Amino acid sequence: MPDCPRCHLPVDTQAITCGHCKTPLKAFGHPGIPLYRSKPQEFLCTTCTYHEDDTCNYPQRPFAQECTLYHNKAQPIVPQATPDISGGWQRAVKNWCQRHQVWLALLALIVISIALSI
Repeated sequence: MPDCPRCHLPVDTQAITCGHCKTPLKAFGHPGIPLYRSKPQEFLCTTCTYHEDDTCNYPQRPFAQECTLYHNKAQPIVPQATPDISGGWQRAVKNWCQRHQVWLALLALIVISIALSI
């Protein structure tokens, strides 16, 4: 659980405001967009990817202490792909068969009709 930037008490990840001090945690009118905040006397732009590559169009740049566009330049923009550990080839075959039941039933009917005609 993340902490509130003002009162430092734990808050729910889906919370729009802190339940303790009522500090807004999400962008106003956009509950799915997180609102990033810097520590007092610091600015988000100093560690932001978009400030570094000069693509930021935020009006408070370079002195923004709250931002919805912030992305830490120490983290990759696209998360690294994790290897598939879903259960091996047997699980993959089972999933494929579940997704293609109609085609398998059609194939079975064709095989049965050919076998009966011989």
